[in-house]
Amino acid sequence: MKMEKHFTKSIPCQAAILILASAIGIPAWAQQSQPQNSSSTPAAVQPSDNQQTPPPATTTNAPPAKEGFWGRMNPFARKKWVKKQTDPINDRLTELDQVNARNAQEIKDVDARAQAGIHKAQSSADAANQAATAAGNEAQNANNAAQQASNHVDQINNTVQGLDQYHQITEMDVTFRPGTMNLTTQSRQDLDKLASSLTGRDGYLLEMDAHAPGSGSVGIQSSERLAEAVKRYLVIEHQIPIYRMRSVALGNVAADSGNDNAAPASGNEEQTRPEHVRTRTVHIRLMENSLAAQAPASPQGASASTGTVQP
Repeated sequence: MKMEKHFTKSIPCQAAILILASAIGIPAWAQQSQPQNSSSTPAAVQPSDNQQTPPPATTTNAPPAKEGFWGRMNPFARKKWVKKQTDPINDRLTELDQVNARNAQEIKDVDARAQAGIHKAQSSADAANQAATAAGNEAQNANNAAQQASNHVDQINNTVQGLDQYHQITEMDVTFRPGTMNLTTQSRQDLDKLASSLTGRDGYLLEMDAHAPGSGSVGIQSSERLAEAVKRYLVIEHQIPIYRMRSVALGNVAADSGNDNAAPASGNEEQTRPEHVRTRTVHIRLMENSLAAQAPASPQGASASTGTVQP
């Protein structure tokens, strides 16, 4: 019984020692044990004539050997071994950084070229816009100049057309003393009033129709002297320019009434003979040019006088 008790007590101690030795010995044996290729190979067996030689076995890449009991990462490995394992990784990381840096530089270069191209295109567009604006301004100025020239041409045309356009302002009859070439007092007053209205005026013309009794050349010469007497009075007394006065000697022919469309007397369809005058008169018409409308006022101060004095 005592031996059984002693044996029973010694078994746990021996098991603990055995386990401890196994824990220490197995890692050491695992680190020291390496697969070794046998240097000696069995002698090749000569194949017999009836036995064929098998094809050589295909070699395969064996997995890398484990580094000890802990696998490839041994916690008790040295620095050289760790460096040897991490150098390829560091090289790959360095190469990757270089690739990333090169890509970033290329992207930066591409962006710089793109920005330069955009800036150049914008500058060209701005220059084209400025040129278009300048061309538009020049076209507008040319259009304004053309419009002004057209207006000026219209004004010149109106001026040229108006050079020969006259309209009547007023009219009057100048009478003379019987049997003489002397003006009556009323005629002098009428001529003075007419001349005062023409002071400082331009664009007017005085038309004179002189009439005197007498047939043929006698009446024409007499009427011509009457017209000359009126013009002489206006030139001497009022300094009216001679080129402003136009006269015609009609002799004993009566002045035209101006009504060309007047119907003939009833019952007399034949053309009647012109009526002869019996008094000495000079009929004056004041004509104004259309350009004289630019003046502040029209010369209308002369009152119409159609009275005649019997010789």
